[in-house]
This record gives sequence, C-alpha cells and structure tokens, in this order.
Amino acid sequence: MTRAANPQFAAARSILNKLRESGYEAYLAGGCVRDLVLGREPKDYDIATSATPDIVLDLFPRTFDVGAHFGVVLVSTEIDGKATLTEVATFRTDGIYSDGRHPDNVRYTLSAKEDVLRRDFTINGLLLDPNRLGAPVLALETWDCTKLSLRAAVVDHVHGLDDLNSGILRAIGEPARRFEEDHLRMLRAVRFAARFGFGIEPRTTQAIRTLAPKIQSVSRERIRDELTRMLTEGHANTAFELLDSTGLLAQVLPEVSRLKGVEQPPEWHPEGDVWTHTLLLLQQLEPNCKMTLAWGALLHDIGKPATFQRPARPGDRIRFNGHAQIGVAIGTEICRRLRFSNQETAQILSLIENHMRFGDAPKMNPSTLKRFFRLNDFPEHLALHRMDSLASSIDFSGNLDLYNFAKDRFELMPANEVRPTPLLTGDDLIALGYLPGPAFKSMLHTVEEAQLNGTIRTKEEAINLMRSELSP
Repeated sequence: MTRAANPQFAAARSILNKLRESGYEAYLAGGCVRDLVLGREPKDYDIATSATPDIVLDLFPRTFDVGAHFGVVLVSTEIDGKATLTEVATFRTDGIYSDGRHPDNVRYTLSAKEDVLRRDFTINGLLLDPNRLGAPVLALETWDCTKLSLRAAVVDHVHGLDDLNSGILRAIGEPARRFEEDHLRMLRAVRFAARFGFGIEPRTTQAIRTLAPKIQSVSRERIRDELTRMLTEGHANTAFELLDSTGLLAQVLPEVSRLKGVEQPPEWHPEGDVWTHTLLLLQQLEPNCKMTLAWGALLHDIGKPATFQRPARPGDRIRFNGHAQIGVAIGTEICRRLRFSNQETAQILSLIENHMRFGDAPKMNPSTLKRFFRLNDFPEHLALHRMDSLASSIDFSGNLDLYNFAKDRFELMPANEVRPTPLLTGDDLIALGYLPGPAFKSMLHTVEEAQLNGTIRTKEEAINLMRSELSP
C-alpha cells in the first residue's frame, strides 16, 4: 500500500492543510516522522500545531475532546467513505510530573521548539514541515522517504536526524528528568533501541540504571503491554538483553532474571545456561507472532531455577524434576501480577505445562496422543517445541525428530478422529438404566478411551462395553 492509498495519511494531510490555511503552524510530529525518515510505513500520523484545542474543536466538525487538559484533540476525517481518527496536539510545555506519568499542569506555547523539548527521545522529537520543500501538503504522498529531500523537510531542534544516522537512542535534554517525568519511558527506551537495532547513549543508559527501581510505580497493565510489544516486534532477544543490562529485568520480571547462571546438562543443552537457552528461543520469535506464544517462549523454563539438582552420583546429570509443574505455579503468579486475561493466562500456562510432553509423544497410545492434540491451539504448542528444540544447540541445529513426529501425526489425523462424535451420552446411560450421578463421568470416559483407541466404533459396541465392564 502506498501512502497515497493510506487513509490515515490522507486524513492527516487534509487536517494539516486546513490548519495551515487558517493561519496556524502545523507539522507531522513524533514517531511518524521518525518512521518516514527511516523508510518505514508509520502506523499512525500525529499532528502538532500552534492552534489551541478550542480552535481545533471549532475548525473541524467531528472532534473528540479526549485530553484537552493536555492539549490533545482527536479529529475524525472521512476518507473514501472511511472514518479515520487523527491526534492533534497543541504545542505545550509541561509542569512537574508528581505521579511519574502525567504533568500536573501544562502551558500552551506558540513555539514548536519548546514543544519538542518536553518529548522523550531525540528520534521522536522530529517535525515534518511540508513547506520546506516549497510544495503543498497535497504532494506529500509523492515523496520518497529514502531520499534526502524528505530530510530537508524535517524540522530538527534536538539533533534527532544525527542520532537516526548514527543508530543512537538518546533522551532529550537531561535523561534523568525525562525518566522522572514518566517512568515508563525507561521501558520504551529499551523497546525502541531493540526495534531499530540502536545503541542507547551512555548518559541515557546510566539514568535508566539509576532509576530502574522506579518502574515499580508504573501500572502493571502498562508494563505488561510494553513487554508484550518487545516480545512480538521481532527483536525480543535484544530487548531482553537490554532489559537485563539496564537493571530493568530484575524489577519487572525477577523470575526471568533468576534464569541467569542456572546450569544445564551439556549433553542436552550445549548452548549454555537457562538464560542463554531462553534468549535463543526469543531470537526465533517472528514479528507479530501471537503474544501467548511469545510469553510461553519466555516462561517455558521458568521453573528450572527452583528445581535445579546437581548430579547425585557419578554418571548422573543435572536434573530439573517437575520443572513444568513448578513453572505453572510461577507463571500463574506472573500472569496474575501483570493482569493478563483469563484466556491469555490459560494458554500461557498450558504452553508451560505441556512443553515437555513431546518427549513421550512416540510412546503415547492413540487415545493419549489424540487428547494431546486436543490442547487449545495445538499448532502453538508445536511452534514452541520447535523453537525449544532448535535452541537446545549452539547453532540452531537441534534435533527436530519429536517435532516432526508430532507435526506429521497431527496434520494427517482427521479432525473427527481427534474429536469424534461420542458414541454414548448421558441420556443414553439413563436409557440403559443407569442412575445419574458422579459415576457418569467415569463411565463416559471409559467409552471415549475405547473409541479413541479404536477398539470400539459403533454405539452397539459401546453399549456392549458398558454391559460387560459395568453393572447398573
């Protein structure tokens, strides 16, 4: 999709036009400018303007006053029959942030530079001025983001272009002040650095290390969402290495921090300790992967530190007996703490609980294998096992025999064999003279086991089984 066909870009373009025609300064601002300069398609387009919120509300017929206290108005624009919301923010300077998240008060300003200086990072402090090209905003979609002509249209008060060129993530102004204003910015610094493959500037890094404990003041939901973005943007291993080196990991996920230095049996894990193994799994996560798979990859061995056992005798090896079960208990606490939904929690815990079962798959009888395949979103379990196997090596050459066995059986087995229509129901048992009660579940399970194992195939055979093994 070109930007000419992007309704969000077209909406921002029309709003810029109207603001400028009405005599106000207006720029594309923040992350969208950063992404345009990097040749990436922005997810959304924000506008910064000298027009105050009341003026923006008057200029546009469909608006939402979502944050007028902070100078933010959402403008609804219809492009090709589709309504699109664009954030329009008034230039401002901020007062103190006593809650570590929001300024206690703001002051509107006519200075775009003052507005930029309150922002978080230099690469997010860029403005885009269409008039610098001597071209109307209507021509924006014809610009090639990779050419220097676009950079010539950028208004840069904080040397953000230099940092983009050098691959540096740097706080605007005094780093400690930026992070004191909004503690979540420390996690955002890690996420941006990982996403773009940038290094974090030393003073910015030091400020994060010093203030890392203050991340505890941020709501668990906001922390969860930032961590999930790190896990699903395609650079999870880099993000978690940065979390560790900045001291943030021990604050937000101390259980994961404890994976470091936990030895593993070299005959099964030549790659190294549990932390190294986990990073190798994270390295395999694709951009936009399922968040439950990503969290399952991060937490699958979370029970190993608590179950570590050194060799008990010569010829023995390091063991982690019951680590999947202990991992479920630890994972439950993490999911509760980070406010995951019940559905998300159930899937993450299922991935932890069942990740070791693939070793038994070739020995499972038909009914057990079919019940294994019934796990919610079994392909997600397969994906985790594949990553786990490949990460059990130095060069992603881990053995995939168990993965291929399970994958082939799962894909070849018809769905009606995995979940066949029951040969008997509770109503059938009542008709046969059995009294309803707790035993019904066991009776139906006996019939289902025989059906899954292929020893019975008809309702008549199921009835005969009941009569031969159970009495009314």
